[in-house]
Amino acid sequence: MATRSLVVKIGTTSVTDNTGGVAQEALEQVARDVVELRARGWTIVVVTSGAITAGWSEVGRGRPRPSDSVSLQAVSAVGQPLLMHAWRDAFAKVGTSVGQVLLAPLDFSHRGQYLHARGTLEALQALNVVPIVNENDAVADEEIRFGDNDRLAALVANLVGASHLVLLTDTAGLLTADPRLDPTATLIEEVTAFDTELVDVAGASRSGVGSGGMASKLAAARMATWSGITTVIAPAHAEHALLHSVTDSPGIGTTFHPRPERLSARKSWIAFAVASRGALHINQGALQALEHHGRSLLRVGVESHVGNFVEGDAVEIKGPEGQVVAKGLVRVSAESFHESDDVVVHRDDLVLLRRS
Repeated sequence: MATRSLVVKIGTTSVTDNTGGVAQEALEQVARDVVELRARGWTIVVVTSGAITAGWSEVGRGRPRPSDSVSLQAVSAVGQPLLMHAWRDAFAKVGTSVGQVLLAPLDFSHRGQYLHARGTLEALQALNVVPIVNENDAVADEEIRFGDNDRLAALVANLVGASHLVLLTDTAGLLTADPRLDPTATLIEEVTAFDTELVDVAGASRSGVGSGGMASKLAAARMATWSGITTVIAPAHAEHALLHSVTDSPGIGTTFHPRPERLSARKSWIAFAVASRGALHINQGALQALEHHGRSLLRVGVESHVGNFVEGDAVEIKGPEGQVVAKGLVRVSAESFHESDDVVVHRDDLVLLRRS
């Protein structure tokens, strides 16, 4: 991908109107900004939400929206083609073709499938087609789904090596407090590090129709900035919000600056894309060796382990106080743990997670 590569995610409340139908004007505004940025040399992937809400608008007939996963999956199957038709129409007005890409967590967990997904997105870009990405809600297992499209967008940004991630939402950005509770809340324009205070000001989904909320956007921003990706949470309905988000326009959303040390693509994949299959609890000596000396994790440093992991699986590595300090790919299985070689997780397969 090019140096200037962008992933933009637009949330459910921004792509649908108050009846649940697709808000065509919002999509057309994004399309106009995408085309303008592409003319300036950017490559762009769009991550969209809204399939379930659009689907229920079509078939719900005023009934309360279902909450069980089977019904929601069926409703998303109705809404996804409606959503893609709307995106196709929006981009057709600016002379651009789009392609649908539905992704599931397994596309990220398996390294081969991960690289295949990257190849598909790159091929679409080579055809001058804008990829429109969504989670494959219709068949996703509730236990292994992404949970929200903010996380999916951060994973896609890492997948394509994006320089920027923009999360378009129904708020002005990250505020100093919940505006529903504190009318004096103000916009935080820049964030250089994550701390507990940031998490405290984030709440659940305000609308009740999306699966995210500010907390999920903060989690996505943390994932992205660890991968060296500048992240912006911006108001979807502001004029040219996407364009202004990546051109350093003042007062547009909250910008999260990337960490100075960018994780390699492979280590980002280990840290954020692969599901953990267990945990290793280590002693203080092992913690010191990992965090201060860049060593591999040895079997002698592991106090206990949980999970049914096998060789090559990802596991969390927890310190003496139970805190997650790292994540890595194990070289042994849980079954043969005490019969293994000394190296449990090699330093090349290990990512430290306690830096802000």
